[in-house]
Amino acid sequence: MNKTLTLLICCLLSINTFPQIGPEITSWIINNSGATGYNNIPSNVQLVQYSTNNVYVSATCIPSYNIGPWPGNPNTPVNQNFVYKITRNPVQNTGTPVNIGLGHIGVWINGVSIFNASDGQSYNNQGVWNRNAYYWEGPSFDNCLGHPAPNGEYHHHVSPACLYDEYDSLNHSPIIGYAFDGFPVYGAYAFENTNGTGQIKRIKSSYVLSTSTSRTNGPPVNSTYPAGCFMEDYVYTPGSGDLDNRNGRFCITPEYPLGTYAYFATLDAPMTPSFPYTFYGSYYGTVQAGNTGPNGGHNTISEPVTIHNPTGITEHSGFAEVKLYPNPAQDMIRLFIEPGHQNNIRLEVWDMLGKLFISQHNVQPGVQYDISLEKFNAGIYVLKLQSENSNSQFTFSVIN
Repeated sequence: MNKTLTLLICCLLSINTFPQIGPEITSWIINNSGATGYNNIPSNVQLVQYSTNNVYVSATCIPSYNIGPWPGNPNTPVNQNFVYKITRNPVQNTGTPVNIGLGHIGVWINGVSIFNASDGQSYNNQGVWNRNAYYWEGPSFDNCLGHPAPNGEYHHHVSPACLYDEYDSLNHSPIIGYAFDGFPVYGAYAFENTNGTGQIKRIKSSYVLSTSTSRTNGPPVNSTYPAGCFMEDYVYTPGSGDLDNRNGRFCITPEYPLGTYAYFATLDAPMTPSFPYTFYGSYYGTVQAGNTGPNGGHNTISEPVTIHNPTGITEHSGFAEVKLYPNPAQDMIRLFIEPGHQNNIRLEVWDMLGKLFISQHNVQPGVQYDISLEKFNAGIYVLKLQSENSNSQFTFSVIN
């Protein structure tokens, strides 16, 4: 065998064994500059890590665009320290469908949460006529069509107006998020035909607003309860639009030339959100545990991962450097745990007499934390970091 052929075979083997990086890894808006958003909280996605089967997205749930105010909404966005786990190998669920519940149901590419069409309430609390969040909570949305939940989780129930150019009708919309079953969420425009041919068009929902003036076991349609204020006012009507009852379809997209099931964030002709806004009812694919339910979205990484860096890929394993500065400190001390450390760390700060000053859960590597020392007296303190497999402590001093 000649040297040229040998070199070619080696190159091909190298290409075939190199980890394939797909849109589930590259679509995220990663904050590499330390930029901050609302209330000086780090914005967008702080870290993307992946294995053969999963992508782990670390995010504060704070976007880079300006958010607020929220008329009538007393809640305040706070850092959620999420680590979402998204499968890299989504498959159709052929068993019992997994209903799309309340709270976060997916994540936009900037790390902000996707919520469903409901505001979590129903007529007379009977669970029959469920309230449409866009109607009941819409007045509290900011200019980007988002608002904070009682726990401080900023989110969008509808297409996030400031995330991408909703008015670009000449190009296929980008991926703007992922559902927790691993399938992508696209913006409003796509190929006319599911095989990737035809003109670019605005993709229409197949839900039609009912013209009935009465509601079984519900209030009549009137000025208090107008048509569209309940989710059940919209009736799935096959053939009236482009999408199925989940607000998705199997189609070819620029990122998936072989085709994928995809959800869409739908808009109507005036470019206002169109019911059901994002994905609806039940997930098309199977859903892993860890993103929903109590403490959902704070996954612990228990497998070897690679850190995705748009300027290069770096392997990390074991424990990494912890930076705590300045020391001594006066008004504020800064903590940064280098990527590669286990996530979901518990942070505690104690004085030398054994008094606990700070206790915070779900501290994440790759995120900068500014710790206020406003209520600290001059003296020496101990900062403890605890994860499943490690305990570390550091001393620092506070001066007046």
